[in-house]
Amino acid sequence: MADPFKPEWRAANRAHWDERTAIHLGPRGYDRAALRNPGGRLNGIEEGELPPLVGKRIVHLQCHFGADTIRLAERGAAAVVGLDFSAPAIAAARELAAECGVADRVSFVEADLYAAAEAVPDAGRYDLAFVTWGAICWLPDIRGWAKIVAAMLRPGGSLYLAEGHPVAMVLDDAAPLPGGRPGFFDPYFGRGATEYCETQDYVAGPTEFANATTYTWIHPLGDIVTGLIEAGMRLDWLHEHDAVPWQMYRCLVTDGLVGDERGLWRWPDRPWLPLAFSLSATRCSR
Repeated sequence: MADPFKPEWRAANRAHWDERTAIHLGPRGYDRAALRNPGGRLNGIEEGELPPLVGKRIVHLQCHFGADTIRLAERGAAAVVGLDFSAPAIAAARELAAECGVADRVSFVEADLYAAAEAVPDAGRYDLAFVTWGAICWLPDIRGWAKIVAAMLRPGGSLYLAEGHPVAMVLDDAAPLPGGRPGFFDPYFGRGATEYCETQDYVAGPTEFANATTYTWIHPLGDIVTGLIEAGMRLDWLHEHDAVPWQMYRCLVTDGLVGDERGLWRWPDRPWLPLAFSLSATRCSR
């Protein structure tokens, strides 16, 4: 398919994620011992929604360094392929899979998302496409993404998508309101690239990035669902959540989003707006 990225967008985002991978695997990042724990769980939203995975063939798109890819295999999947465009992330994913003893069922492909149909072995034969948390906001063309998802699946195969809600993405700490709450930052219907200077990592906290410039996109919920339908998918269900698995608004750490025992963050008083959504869609047989 035609490449929707401007070269400077992809170069900036890849450099940023190469750097972020090093942070996530360093002393300020993820707990490597916990990642190696075969009893590890996904977050509360996914644990409550994913279908049984025993014997399934799964493709994990935009897998970062493969932590959740490996969790899917540990839940009984027959084979899992993870794809990401960051070379350091894929190298770390292969190492982690070997450490966890699942390298016989888990493999990784270094490629851009929009090249997945050519890069992923056995495209069109997977039972499940798995896409979660901070994935599609890095993509300029959501309809092109939907076509890629459909191309990965066998007829009757399904997509599981869990993401930050695009309504919540309108707000950001970069535009604080009086009193410290996040303010309007990016229009819901803007659809254009947002150039941003990153100063926070969702694991490590305040961070000075050498490659701080990134490009992201808000995709309205209607564009996501319609794109999947146009790509030959049938929407099975759509859930909106008042919680999200990371502290979405750092300026609210003391008096805003509150963490719970399942590792989810939600509004402390009333559910003002959705923070996340999830959906399942099935590839039609036609």
